[in-house]
Amino acid sequence: MTPAIRLAKKHRIPFNVHQYHHDPANQNYGQEAVEAMGQDPARVFKTLLFSLNGDPKKLAVAVVPVDSMLDLKAAAKAAGGKKADMADPALAEKVTGYIVGGISPLGQKKRLPTFIDESAQAFETMFVSAGRRGLEVELAPSDLAGLTQGKFAPIAKHD
Repeated sequence: MTPAIRLAKKHRIPFNVHQYHHDPANQNYGQEAVEAMGQDPARVFKTLLFSLNGDPKKLAVAVVPVDSMLDLKAAAKAAGGKKADMADPALAEKVTGYIVGGISPLGQKKRLPTFIDESAQAFETMFVSAGRRGLEVELAPSDLAGLTQGKFAPIAKHD
């Protein structure tokens, strides 16, 4: 059981865990999850870390749909900064306690400001990593926001 699943259980929120075979050769973790679960890519979200104002220690979490990109300008604005950059993957792993491709917004080692793309609110449930490649947790967007003290914001760029 991952820290993400433990957190959801502890707070007694309704959730479902979905497991699928992760192909170690596949580096497109979000798309792999979408295809393996047969879900709408707009409902499956990836967890990204970004740094604010050029300070690699000032980190925040972005949760955006797999079929979109993080809008760094919008993320900076949502987090009250002027500029945002993607966090170094090794630093993201160290701070969250999860490996890239399995970073969950839930149960991270250090609680970081969390921003969830507002598109999540259109769904009854959404999917996020459960803390391991090949493991997703399905829960209500409002429950994700509650567990992470996250805020909804327009932070995704759709192609």
